[in-house]
Amino acid sequence: MIKIGITGGIGSGKSFVARLFAEQGVPCYDCDSAAKKIMLSDAGIQDSLQKLIGIPVVDNGVLDKSAIACFLFASADNAAKINGLVHPLVIDDFNKWCAVQKSPVVAMESAILFENGLEKTVDYVIVVDAPRQVCLDRAVKRDHTSVRKIEERMDSQMDAAEKVSRADFVIYNGSGVSKTDIIGKIDIIIKSILLC
Repeated sequence: MIKIGITGGIGSGKSFVARLFAEQGVPCYDCDSAAKKIMLSDAGIQDSLQKLIGIPVVDNGVLDKSAIACFLFASADNAAKINGLVHPLVIDDFNKWCAVQKSPVVAMESAILFENGLEKTVDYVIVVDAPRQVCLDRAVKRDHTSVRKIEERMDSQMDAAEKVSRADFVIYNGSGVSKTDIIGKIDIIIKSILLC
């Protein structure tokens, strides 16, 4: 089984690209959704996060994403602490998920693939890239939040150029790029990987 990591900065369109991979028959594991599921279901993680953040992270079965995000994006040290708690469990869950997949190629989507060392769990890394202003506009519209908050989140992530330099493949998703264009690129990547 060949494992692909899909990453990119906020607003780059990595989730859109991951969905297109799934449409092309490549099962895709969403690290963000898995992390939220683990935080909701694992009492030990909830206790650890409460001690770290200072308030309960789950209230009546609802995850307090705002409190977690505020703490997470406040500093690189805070992000490292949360990721150190949650991501070992995400990796374990990903490996279990892979074990039941029938496809010769699977994918993992993660915004912080490099930051958490998740590139070590995959064979190839694809970075979805777009100009900063395009990413900013998309994220502000999608999240219904301020430009300042999105810029803070962008600045807390690894620089896009650094991600691109470490990628095996890059999918450009700027203005004017169509779904058909991206599907064509995905097809080329899948064929290239399977021929290796």
